Amino acid sequence: MAKQTGKSRSGPAKALTPEAERALAEAEARRAARLVAQEARGETPAEKGGPQGEEPTRYGDWERKGIAYDF
Repeated sequence: MAKQTGKSRSGPAKALTPEAERALAEAEARRAARLVAQEARGETPAEKGGPQGEEPTRYGDWERKGIAYDF
């Protein structure tokens, strides 16, 4: 039986074909292999949408435009 996806915005979720399931599994395996290779080389993935410039931490808190945020 094919899996149901819950990401559909309009109408009920569609059943995935075996080819689609295999493609999703292969993509997940490639992502996992890439992350393992990056960690082995000591690299970290680039941050998306993060702050520009220096790291905005000061005294263990985040600072943005002079306002400190403590999480």
